[in-house]
Amino acid sequence: MTEKQKKDLLRIAFAATLFCTGFVWGDTSLRLPLFIGAYVVAGYDTVIEAVMGIVNRQFLDENFLMTIASLGAIYCGDYPEAVAVMLFYKVGEFFEHYAVNNSRKSISDLMDIKAEFATKIIITPVGTDTKEPPILIEAKVEPEDLEAGDLILIRPGEKVPVDGIIVDGISSLNTAALTGESVPREVTAGDEITSGTINLTGVLQVKVLKPFEDSTVAKVLDLVENASSRKAHVEAFITRFARYYTPVVVGLAVLLAVIPPLAGMGEFSDWLYRAMIFLVISCPCALVISVPLSLFAGIGSASREGILVKGSNYLEALANVNTFAFDKTGTLTHGTFTVTDVVPAKGIESQKLLEIAANAESLSNHPIARSIVDYSGTVSSGQTMLNRNALERYEEIAGKGISCIYKGNNVFCGNDKLMKDLYLDLPEISQVGSVVHVAMTLSSGENTYLGHIIVADTPRENSADTIRELKELGILRTIMLTGDKKEVAEAVGASLGLTGVMSELLPGDKVSAIESAMETGRQKGHLAFVGDGINDAPVLARADVGIAMGAFGSDAAIEAADVVIMADDISKLVTVTKIARKTLRICKQNVVFALIVKFVIMVLGAIGLANMWLAVFADVGVAVIAILNALRAMKI
Repeated sequence: MTEKQKKDLLRIAFAATLFCTGFVWGDTSLRLPLFIGAYVVAGYDTVIEAVMGIVNRQFLDENFLMTIASLGAIYCGDYPEAVAVMLFYKVGEFFEHYAVNNSRKSISDLMDIKAEFATKIIITPVGTDTKEPPILIEAKVEPEDLEAGDLILIRPGEKVPVDGIIVDGISSLNTAALTGESVPREVTAGDEITSGTINLTGVLQVKVLKPFEDSTVAKVLDLVENASSRKAHVEAFITRFARYYTPVVVGLAVLLAVIPPLAGMGEFSDWLYRAMIFLVISCPCALVISVPLSLFAGIGSASREGILVKGSNYLEALANVNTFAFDKTGTLTHGTFTVTDVVPAKGIESQKLLEIAANAESLSNHPIARSIVDYSGTVSSGQTMLNRNALERYEEIAGKGISCIYKGNNVFCGNDKLMKDLYLDLPEISQVGSVVHVAMTLSSGENTYLGHIIVADTPRENSADTIRELKELGILRTIMLTGDKKEVAEAVGASLGLTGVMSELLPGDKVSAIESAMETGRQKGHLAFVGDGINDAPVLARADVGIAMGAFGSDAAIEAADVVIMADDISKLVTVTKIARKTLRICKQNVVFALIVKFVIMVLGAIGLANMWLAVFADVGVAVIAILNALRAMKI
């Protein structure tokens, strides 16, 4: 609790004491001074704010409503009700501020990822005529003072101040604040590390890659701080509603106080009292406070899971998504090739086929070649299959494969075209993926087929479960966009349970495909596109909601997407969808609850069936209940 909140609480307690004492003294001469004292102590700042609003011609707010209502009650001689209006209004205001400050503090603590300092290493040469090593001086500086190329030291327990690359040291990093993952990330020399993470074990020397203003932590903090500037439709509606609602109810209260007495329907003081009740009930603070608070809490809940939502409008749009479109490579799949099958020809052992292929591919930098070499190391019980000394006359054949001499035999590894050049018949292959054929020229000069290896980009372990859970949430369509061949794309789509696949797309075609999908499902909801954020920026920008997944440290993703999932975990899509839907549901609950209660009691007050005490509940009580309901969004 802040110092201001403590002072406000003491003031409310003192005012409440005076108020209760006034009741105890009954009809004595001290009763009125006690009530007036309680009113002044509780509401002097509210009256001042109301007066300042009138002076600045911005007076139609809750301060004005409460001041007019309480002064009207005093005019009618209902001093306890006047004090109750002001006292309970201050109690409600205290709870509002306490709830808002607590939610903001929890998010601020959650996003407390900026390092307070950086330890810069300053290298001072001793001199040109000495063999002594240069002197290394440590200096504590602000992260903002670092420049690209600077060398910094990060000790265990310290936050990484800027993005950089490790020059020396081995450690593990806590990335929970950015990704929501609890498992530390192991790093060593040559690895890039991201600002906002915490060094856990070893001492690291790091070369700065970019200044603080361009670092990941600065971009993340900017997103969180500016998220409230992009308002959801429901939040914008409440703002517009309050702008017109308050003048209307003030006008109705004036008519309620004036017209019935002029029509001979009763005393002016009776109708003025009803009008004051009407004003108290009509205060829109329950809506004005609780709806933005709900959305802010929802964004905070997502941040705690390592999901950055750039504004409440995107949270609302995500709650209304009925179609998820996915990039394939790196999103639904690992984005790296893996050997899925080794199929030797008759009379050839699979280990022998893999040994020949791995050695033939060992000098190539092609991703498929690297996957075969890597796979050979995993199936040989720690014993390498590679024998570079047995490799001669290595040659890459453009668009076809590799030719080399291995252990004195001419070996060929490549695609169908290379095998046709060798006049070899190929078997029918039903497996999906890239096929690497292996052939050899025998001593007789005849080419013989040794078998083939299937290499594919395999789906992530939790992709299928994520698609299934999204469907369980009511998502109508899950489609995949890819530049891969039709048969490969359809096989991946079928294995994951997708409802549609669009294949062999150029980068420009993806935008057209997204627009077509959006038009198809527009009547039922929005479309969200999920990609890696590096080469999918146009599609992320075009979709109703662009979601960059696995964007830990990716500048392109943070810039292009509306929602950024920092961890490389596709299941976070289910999490953020649940958060968005529950947050919007809480907003709607608060709007409906507040309007119904206020409307019913406003009618009762207008016809004389509600007193000021009930009016106070309709205002303060409803506001407190709505705020407590809004805070549920913090714990989704």
